[in-house]
Amino acid sequence: MGSLPDSSVLSTQIHNTLVSYHSIGEEEWRIAKKTKDVTVWRKPSEEFNGFLYKTEGIVEETPNRIVDYIRPGPYRLDWDSLMTSMDIVEKFDQGCCMMRYTTAGQLWNIIAPREFIDFSSTTEYQDGLLSCGVSIEYGEAGQSCVRGFNHPCGWFCVPQKDNPDHSLLTGYIQTDLRGMLPQSAVDSAMASTLTHFYTDLRKALKI
Repeated sequence: MGSLPDSSVLSTQIHNTLVSYHSIGEEEWRIAKKTKDVTVWRKPSEEFNGFLYKTEGIVEETPNRIVDYIRPGPYRLDWDSLMTSMDIVEKFDQGCCMMRYTTAGQLWNIIAPREFIDFSSTTEYQDGLLSCGVSIEYGEAGQSCVRGFNHPCGWFCVPQKDNPDHSLLTGYIQTDLRGMLPQSAVDSAMASTLTHFYTDLRKALKI
């Protein structure tokens, strides 16, 4: 069982890592999936033998309300179709917490349910917000789930200058699902999951 992280140090580290991802040039990304209102790109991850995904789309809402629905809290479990449970394990200062959550099986259960223990931090970024996180080694995995691992990931949400009631939501995700999985299945699941994320989020915000 691992120890609890130093929240201020870890928050600063993942914030700086996400800002560095946000500055990666367009030429390094390759399109993985594109719909009429969401684009998903990918590039080889420097953290593990998989991909760092970038996704982007406009959401008709202000950053504060959008991030309230994304970060750990009372809303996320209600609308995120991939998430099946979520518990706040520990709360820290300055918008930080540690959470345990589980995800549903995907691709006709080729990818079985997964469990994650993540540190999460939400901070101001430009005129909007950055909600980011990273998995930590803590506790034992549940018997019915494989323990996955999220390398530094997060969501930038900033208002559009010409329409502040609309926000540009940009995500960076690099999840090691672990277990014996075909890479093609993982790639297909990740790209589809990210586009569905925007669909679910937009529906929830309109309720």
